[in-house]
Amino acid sequence: MKQQGVNRVVMAVRDLEAGRAFYEELLGCTFHSANDEEASAFGVQVLMSWDGGIELVAPIEGAGSHVDAILDTKGEGLIGVVWAVADADRAKEAAERLGVPSFFTLDYDQDQIDANLQGRFTKYYQHFLMPSGPLGDAQVLVGEFETPD
Repeated sequence: MKQQGVNRVVMAVRDLEAGRAFYEELLGCTFHSANDEEASAFGVQVLMSWDGGIELVAPIEGAGSHVDAILDTKGEGLIGVVWAVADADRAKEAAERLGVPSFFTLDYDQDQIDANLQGRFTKYYQHFLMPSGPLGDAQVLVGEFETPD
């Protein structure tokens, strides 16, 4: 089944485990490790809650990530949203025509989905858009996410 609409929100936290405890208590959801290799390349750690529709992002100490800068200027909280769309490439092209470039694409094969996302999807493909223009300073991703029927 192909998802449409908001897939998840992205929350910046200083301490990943404290953030996990807070949002599990607040929302009654469960978090899983995700995207460890890709996330560490950006200097962050990530936890996903598929049942809560939330992604937690925390900086890796000393990595100097963009999340460090966000936390220093704004503090913890909402920093992004991930939209599930019918055609991620079309959405990326539309964003670029509208002056919002993409800076990273994540396209997992089934082995990566199984290893990083607990096998919850049959397709996991997303483009990261630069915070700019009408998006403001929010991190916006557009992606295609298909789950087994």
